[in-house]
Amino acid sequence: MAHSDFDAAPILVLSANGKTGRRVAERLRAERLAVRACSRSTRPRFDWNDRATWRPVLEGVKSAYVTYQPDLAIPGALDTVSAFFDTARAGGTERIVLLSGRGEEEAQAAEAALQRSGATWTILRCSWFMQNFSESFLLDPLRAGTLALPVGEIKEPFVDAEDIADAAVAALTQSGHENKLYEFTGPRAITFAEALECIAKASRRDLHLMPVPADAFRADLLEAGVSNEETDLVLYLFTTVLDGRNEQPADGVRAALHREARSFEDYAARTAASGVWRA
Repeated sequence: MAHSDFDAAPILVLSANGKTGRRVAERLRAERLAVRACSRSTRPRFDWNDRATWRPVLEGVKSAYVTYQPDLAIPGALDTVSAFFDTARAGGTERIVLLSGRGEEEAQAAEAALQRSGATWTILRCSWFMQNFSESFLLDPLRAGTLALPVGEIKEPFVDAEDIADAAVAALTQSGHENKLYEFTGPRAITFAEALECIAKASRRDLHLMPVPADAFRADLLEAGVSNEETDLVLYLFTTVLDGRNEQPADGVRAALHREARSFEDYAARTAASGVWRA
């Protein structure tokens, strides 16, 4: 890999324990680059809700991978990320790679704020992660054998977090991705039922999808200990974003990485081999 002049400065990776942040940090370390991977549990500590933690993690940083938790769609996210971009630019950060959400007006407002910030930007506008089935709130129900969701026959071109991480690292370390917006999806759209069939086949398990009303789904999440804020977010994603607006696959992976996007079948086979879906 041809590295840039930014090599000496630490690359900031936010949400370092998240689905993409962890993968981005691992790849950068494998390239022997200086990485400052930060979250609420690291030192230095980073917390979106505590602006006093921002400047210490940005000190000396020229490039940053920014993911907002829990999601750019929540109220107040736009003001927060806009202030962060301003703080980063004032501290000398020149390049920002932003993880964004496909089909979310609020996320697109955050993208516009980054584009206005004066930073060299790259935006990764992503569909639903395949890893939501193995590293998120869908995992425990899958282990139990039944996934109860407020979904019908809407299709989603789920994207592999591995593809996102590959593109983020490329944008942080290589030229050619400056001021570009990539829409990231998988190669084809599938229903949740089809996704579950794929996981069942790969994991050699009998899995069932149970359509449920949104109210019942909300109650199940709260009973499982999911916070009110995260429950509201998940319901927003299921009832608003999953309305068919994102069914059409995009070519962002090919544009950014010059290869095909990883398929759901590839993800399912790889993940099943890890044993994470065992009952």
